[in-house]
Formats: sequence, C-alpha cells, structure tokens
Amino acid sequence: MKKIPRNIIKKMSKYSDFYKKVWTACFNIPAGKTYTYKQIAEKIGSPKAARAVGTALAKNPFAPIIPCHRVIRSDGKLGGYSASGGLKKKQAMLKYEKETGKNASLD
Repeated sequence: MKKIPRNIIKKMSKYSDFYKKVWTACFNIPAGKTYTYKQIAEKIGSPKAARAVGTALAKNPFAPIIPCHRVIRSDGKLGGYSASGGLKKKQAMLKYEKETGKNASLD
C-alpha cells in the first residue's frame, strides 16, 4: 500500500475520521482502475455511506494527490467532479490512465 505524503497527512488532521478514511481509500486506487462510491464506503467499514463518500470526495482539498477522479457511480456513470474542467476532465483523466497505466493527475 502506498503512503500518503506527510505534509498531506498533517493537513488531513483537521478533518473528520470519516473524511480521512475516504481520502486514504481513494489514494490507494491504482492508476487505470476505478472504484464506486459504494465500494469505497464498504472498504472503510460504512457500507451504507456511499452518498457521504461522494460528499467527502467533493470536498477533497488534496486533489490531484488524492485522486478522487477514480471514483464513479455503481451504474458505471462518472458521477460528479467538482475540479476545474468538470466531468469532461474526469473522463479524459480516466481514459488516459486506463490506456497508459500512468497517473493522469501528475503528467
């Protein structure tokens, strides 16, 4: 499992444990892969909290280090993306990562 940079962990300390769990789970999604909001909720031990996962990701101040663009809806649709460029950018980033296996947010 990758480690979140220390400076980000320090900044995360002012947020709720739930948000930290969501962001940590998201951080560990490999480039080229996606998880659903429900899968993240299950992974952190809150299986009925998919909407709350979405809220935590919408408030993610650590993008692109915490790659919230890798989380999608259970029906395969993209869901939301509040960063600059919106859903078109999310779709382009996911396509790039799937094709190259590289982290789109760092290239």
